[in-house]
Amino acid sequence: MRIAIDAMGGDFAPREIVKGAVEAARGLPGVEKLFLVGNEAAIKAELSLYGEIPACIEIRHASEVVEMGESPALALRRKKDSSIMRAVELVKNGEAEAIYSAGSTGAAVGASMLRLRTIENVDRPAIATVMPSIKGPFVLLDAGATPDCTSKMLAEFAIMGSIYAEHILDITNPRVGLMSIGGEDAKGNKNTKEAFPVLEESHLNFIGNVESHDMFEGKVDVVVCDGFVGNVVLKTSEGAAHAIIQWIKESFSASPVRKLGAGILKASGAFADLKKKTDSEAYGGAPLLGVKGVCIIGHGSSSSVAVYNAIRVAGSAIEQKLNRLIEEKINEVFKTSE
Repeated sequence: MRIAIDAMGGDFAPREIVKGAVEAARGLPGVEKLFLVGNEAAIKAELSLYGEIPACIEIRHASEVVEMGESPALALRRKKDSSIMRAVELVKNGEAEAIYSAGSTGAAVGASMLRLRTIENVDRPAIATVMPSIKGPFVLLDAGATPDCTSKMLAEFAIMGSIYAEHILDITNPRVGLMSIGGEDAKGNKNTKEAFPVLEESHLNFIGNVESHDMFEGKVDVVVCDGFVGNVVLKTSEGAAHAIIQWIKESFSASPVRKLGAGILKASGAFADLKKKTDSEAYGGAPLLGVKGVCIIGHGSSSSVAVYNAIRVAGSAIEQKLNRLIEEKINEVFKTSE
């Protein structure tokens, strides 16, 4: 696998990005080339901390960075030598097969759309976020790439999410649900009502409309919605999780007896098990499905662990020929529905 890494993207770049890349180069099989794209001097300074550097790591200099607070559209037009643009161009010209960035999500989506374009018959891409339920992980898409969707786009998202869940998460015959305000077929807005019959005829394992609570109860493996709804669901879930963690900490520190109980739970591994089940860094980042080439978008606060896992997931997507599978299924479904 050959992966272009935006070394300057993220809250802890380039330190954590470089560290994760070095660990991936040393620990993952099948790594042919990892391009670290960004300020050459800064990247070299980080690499100097790790002794002998694997031969598969190569630096590609980029003089500019798209900052988190910038307008992605304006920044991509003005900063032609940004690390995200240079990384995407490595995929465009065939030197790399995938890109990873923990920087501006809007810039990563915009650069990928601008340079790579979408797979044939895919109107718009979708960010597929893996989230935990009581029975295992599920995929939510779109999580923010396409806020305004047509019914056809929702059907495309369902196809792409199902293929990702099956081939990357190893979920057999994933259950696909359409996010709505009720389980009945007639519930929802114009787009969800129009997408419903297309999904019924798609040969996916479509289980109909689902509500938000169904996701976390493990009743569905792929949840489809527009990017506006998906991003709100994602951010709300993250906020709720952080609040619950804070409440637990405050509760266990409220008295000596509770502190003792917390110590026993920690020693037993209960907290470690809980963290493992809810640890988003295990998946590395969210794939931008529907563009030509693999694109993994990391959280801004990604650590080296997340970077390592994002590279691993990108490698799996390359190995499984994910884009070819998406293109074949998209063409099959929409040719049949015409």
